[in-house]
Amino acid sequence: MAAVNWRTINIDALDPDSPANFDLTSLAPAVAPVSTADVQSLAGQIRQLLRGGDSEGALRGALENPPYGADERGKDVHLATVIEILQSIRQSDMSPILSRIYESDGGTEALDVLMKYVYKGMGHSSSATATKQITPQATGFSQVHGRGGGEGGGQAMSVLLSWHEKLVEIAGPGCIVRTMSDRRVV
Repeated sequence: MAAVNWRTINIDALDPDSPANFDLTSLAPAVAPVSTADVQSLAGQIRQLLRGGDSEGALRGALENPPYGADERGKDVHLATVIEILQSIRQSDMSPILSRIYESDGGTEALDVLMKYVYKGMGHSSSATATKQITPQATGFSQVHGRGGGEGGGQAMSVLLSWHEKLVEIAGPGCIVRTMSDRRVV
């Protein structure tokens, strides 16, 4: 009889009710694929609303059509559009706009999507400023600089923090919980 090391047997693999045998892909909601061209087209329409002075309409348009099924390039284009909208709205207009969106149909979901973009923007701007490039110089020394090349990342972070504060004030802390627990990624 062969010697079997009983401690090395994975008993979870033998149990049909074990979490190890659960298909994790069923947890992610199905989303329709979106092309980058469609996202860029939507971004153009949203920017047109923004240029026309309808910042609330531009924000609603961006929040009602998040490209969950887009590739990373498409998601980055939409993130840039949302951040552009957020930066164009004055701080005194934040609370009234958020209140009107919250009280409308689908307002809670729209503010949850906005919270996702606030968090993604915070992560995106901090990673962009944290990534440093080293440029070799002819003198033999190296020059270290950030990709952004300025303090623009700090200004964007300040705007995002202001929006986060107003979002929690209007939608409550449940907005954060719903954002963190949602498996759809913007």
